[in-house]
Amino acid sequence: MRRKPALKITFIFLFLLMPMPGLAMETAENASWWNRFKNRVVQTWNSPTYDLYMPLYTWHNRYTYDKDKTDKYHENPWGIGVGRSMFDEDGDWHALYAMGFQDSYNMFEPIVGYGFQKIWRPGKSENWRVGGGFTAGITARQQYNYIPMPLPLPMFGVGYKQAALQAVYIPGTKNNGNVLFCWLRWQVN
Repeated sequence: MRRKPALKITFIFLFLLMPMPGLAMETAENASWWNRFKNRVVQTWNSPTYDLYMPLYTWHNRYTYDKDKTDKYHENPWGIGVGRSMFDEDGDWHALYAMGFQDSYNMFEPIVGYGFQKIWRPGKSENWRVGGGFTAGITARQQYNYIPMPLPLPMFGVGYKQAALQAVYIPGTKNNGNVLFCWLRWQVN
């Protein structure tokens, strides 16, 4: 029954991101940083592009963990996610997403958030892209009684056509955090 609060959190966050009727988009010249961000979120939510997320691997940095700890951790985060994304006029990537997966203790962990990557296209390729940026989300973990926690993290990735391999690094201390979390994102349309 502990999974219900996490699902409620996910649905509440997604509901809050729904665009409001009559929300006017501001022009770039007169918009504050916060208003520009809100406009990007609305544009991303209204994007016709849907993404499918598949968590692939969770690596606990062996330089910061004791072996007895890493031997107990689960590093195959089975799960799935969905989202919407868009490339803006500069070619940068924006996304809204929700993902659920098994954490290091084999317990359900949801995450919802906004992602941004500044995109570089090697050799001006239309197919290949490399990006770095951030994600700002909310997660909830079983060991913290599924209390929502903010999750601002650095994010990077490489993509080819509709597919992208993306990752975040969760910084931490000795035997805590210091985790690389990787997933595959597939642009459905």
